[in-house]
Amino acid sequence: MKKTLLAFTALLALSGCDQVSQKLGLEDPTKKEARLEPEAKAVGSACRQSGRAIEDCYSIYGWLPKAGIYAGWREMDEYMRENKLETVAPQLPPPEPPGVKKKAKKQTPAEDSPAGNAKAESPAEAKGDSEKKTDKH
Repeated sequence: MKKTLLAFTALLALSGCDQVSQKLGLEDPTKKEARLEPEAKAVGSACRQSGRAIEDCYSIYGWLPKAGIYAGWREMDEYMRENKLETVAPQLPPPEPPGVKKKAKKQTPAEDSPAGNAKAESPAEAKGDSEKKTDKH
């Protein structure tokens, strides 16, 4: 009974090692590439269908294996040629790669003007400005 329990515990611990290693970023490179291969093929196909150059696809999706992207791109290219399909223009910008922080939103010219900044002032600041104006008179 104790041997069975010990064997079961060891099996359970070893099966969790892969998941823990993956979470920590210690995943085996060959396993990681095999896991990402289907996604890379799908991305390559989508890039070709949207008329994106293969080099652009490589740079946008740099975290995916290039071989998978190329295989998907090539398969979609053959399919589109055989069926005389046109490219479909993408409607959205490409996604940010994982781990990239989103950029701060740029201010519009209206926000850069003094009138745009007046909205951001608190009531106390606005009151202080009116008092300064009255002191001059």
